Amino acid sequence: AAVVAKGWSSYLGTVFGFAGGITEVFGQQVDWGALIIIAFVTLILAMGTKLSAGVSLAITAVKVAVVLFVVILGAFYIKTENFSPFVPPAETGEGSGSGAEQSLFSLLTGAEGSSYGWYGLLAGASIVFFAFIGFDIVATTAEETKNPQRDVPRGILASLAIVTVLYVAVAVVLTGMVNYTELRDAETQNLATAFSLNGIDWAAKVISIGALAGLTTVVIVLVLGQTRVLFAMSRDGLMPRQLAKTGEHGTPVRITLIVGAVVAVTATVFPIGKLEEMVNIGTLFAFVLVSAGVIVLRRNRPDLKRGFRTPWVPVLPILSIIACVWLMLNLTGLTWLRFGIWMALGVVVYFAYGRRHSLVARRAAE
Repeated sequence: AAVVAKGWSSYLGTVFGFAGGITEVFGQQVDWGALIIIAFVTLILAMGTKLSAGVSLAITAVKVAVVLFVVILGAFYIKTENFSPFVPPAETGEGSGSGAEQSLFSLLTGAEGSSYGWYGLLAGASIVFFAFIGFDIVATTAEETKNPQRDVPRGILASLAIVTVLYVAVAVVLTGMVNYTELRDAETQNLATAFSLNGIDWAAKVISIGALAGLTTVVIVLVLGQTRVLFAMSRDGLMPRQLAKTGEHGTPVRITLIVGAVVAVTATVFPIGKLEEMVNIGTLFAFVLVSAGVIVLRRNRPDLKRGFRTPWVPVLPILSIIACVWLMLNLTGLTWLRFGIWMALGVVVYFAYGRRHSLVARRAAE
C-alpha cells in the first residue's frame, strides 16, 4: 500500500504541475501526497465505507482504459532510434550500488554490480516483479464462484496473461517514445512523463487523473487486505485480542488505525525503491514456501481432494523455487538484512506471545 501511495503522489504532482508531493523537512524528504491518500483511505475504512461491485468494476474499467490510451496514443510517437541499443551496455558506479547496497549475488560471488547490460536486465526483474503481486487475490473470491475448481484457476491464468500483454505493450511504447535514461528516476517519473516530454501535456493530465482514480482503489484494497489479515490473527490469539474489537460500523477500528499509521509513516519517509524491494523479498519468500508446500503435500498427502491440481509436480514447483530464489539474490544485501530482522521479530512475537495464546494451537493440543 505504501508503494502504491507513492505512485499516487507522483501522479498528483503531474496533475497540479509539481514534482510529486515531496517536500524536504529538516533534511528529510517527506512525501505528503502519499500521506494524504493513506490518511483518506484509513478514515473511510475506519468508518466502514465499502466499495460496491459496480463501483469497483467501473474504476477497473477506467484503469484498463488508461493503459489502452497510453498504448494507442503513444504508438504514434514512437521513435525507433530509442530502441537502440535494445539492451543498454552495462554501467558501474551510480545506480549499481556498493557495499550493502549491492545485490546479495554480487556480495556472495564478488561480481561487480552493474546497471543495464544482461545482468542488470535480469536483476531488474527482481524489482519489476512487484507489478505481478496480487493475482492470488482472485482466489479469495472462490466462495462467490459457481464453479471455483474450474473458474478460479482460469481467472488467475487469464488475468495474468492479459496483464502481462498490457505491461509489455506499455513498456514498448514508453521506451519508444523517449530515451530510457529519461525514465530512470522512480520517485518522480511515471506513465505520463513520456507524454509530457513529447509535448502532449493534455494526454499527461488525462493519464494522471485516470491513474489517481485507479490507484485510490488499489490503496483501499491493499490496506483493507492487511487489516483483515491482522484482524484474523487477533481473533485467533496470535496478536492481542483487544485489537479484534469492532466499532459501531462493524469494522476493526483499532487495527485499521494502526495499519494506517504504519503505512503512512513508511510511505511518507522511505524511498519507493526501498519499499518495493522489501515487498518483493517478502512475497518471493512466501512463493518459495508455497512451491515447496506443493511438493511436500503431493508426496505426503496424495489422498487430499484438490480443487486444482498443479501439473508437472515436482518439476514446475522446483523451477518456481529456482526462479524466486534467483530474483531474491538480485535484491540488495541491505534488503536481505531488513528482511532478516523483520522475520526475526515475527518469530520472537510468535514464540513469546502468539504460540501460547493461539486458539488453533489449543484445539490441536486437545
